[in-house]
Amino acid sequence: LFDGVYPFYPQQRKAAVFDISTIIVTVVFLTLACSFLLITPGIRGRARLYWTLRVLLSLFVGVVIVVVQFTGDWQSGWVQANTSYKSFSPVQVSADIGLHIGLAGVNVTLRGNPVEQINETINYNEHFPWSFGADYDHSYSQGLHKGLPSPILYVAEKFSSQSPCGVHRQYRIAGHYASAMLWVAFCTWVISNILLSMPALVYGGYMLLATGAFMIFSLLSFSTVRNSPMCLIQIGTSTLHVAYGGSFWLMLAIGLLCFVAGITIVAMHHFNLDLLKTFFDLREDKAEEDQEMPEVFINPHFVSKSL
Repeated sequence: LFDGVYPFYPQQRKAAVFDISTIIVTVVFLTLACSFLLITPGIRGRARLYWTLRVLLSLFVGVVIVVVQFTGDWQSGWVQANTSYKSFSPVQVSADIGLHIGLAGVNVTLRGNPVEQINETINYNEHFPWSFGADYDHSYSQGLHKGLPSPILYVAEKFSSQSPCGVHRQYRIAGHYASAMLWVAFCTWVISNILLSMPALVYGGYMLLATGAFMIFSLLSFSTVRNSPMCLIQIGTSTLHVAYGGSFWLMLAIGLLCFVAGITIVAMHHFNLDLLKTFFDLREDKAEEDQEMPEVFINPHFVSKSL
């Protein structure tokens, strides 16, 4: 004991597998998708296919915009190394060390290779937040008091505000503005759905273009962290390198998809409005257009007055 505090966990903690916020958002959008699928049998003809395609694609864009706010793989990297496991101990273990950087913080993963070594289960995933309202240095200090394994503390220390690397402020501000741009993109996505259902198709296309633009702005905001030189993360004889992760590339793909959809709607509005109305199930039935009124009732009082 060091001043009555265990230098390491008295019991092993299980690594986090899913983020609760991500699960909640996914369940909400899946509920909306399933609710729509229940009413699709009531839609007639080819309009059923068009409605299904539009709704599911729109819901997919919305869930991606919200979910990536809570994911931790905007940047990620892995390295396998032989490293010390405990402070003040020469014992080394073979482990995979992962670094996962999100908009709101950083996750450091330590997984033994194999997991069972030195009579312990080596499987950790620790989160250190840096979003506004969170104190990264306090989380790091708590990790020190808990006695987290040395590789986790070493990697987490690189992103602290007191680190000579000096990347804490850059990542914190870049993540904050990227998150703000994504929330604006979510608002424009909601407005685009409202306009496309009113229907005001061309303005809905413009809002889809705005949605894609704000997604790209969020990517540009986060990519500014590349302007800050990153310190080498040397673990044993290996170096941990990070690269853009799945969330970054997914956002890029969805942003380009919104651009393509918006440009297509605007172009079809100007060059082939009938086809656009058909896709959005707004084309009037020709039989109704050509239908003649069988009887006309005329009030003789108004006829005589006009004469």
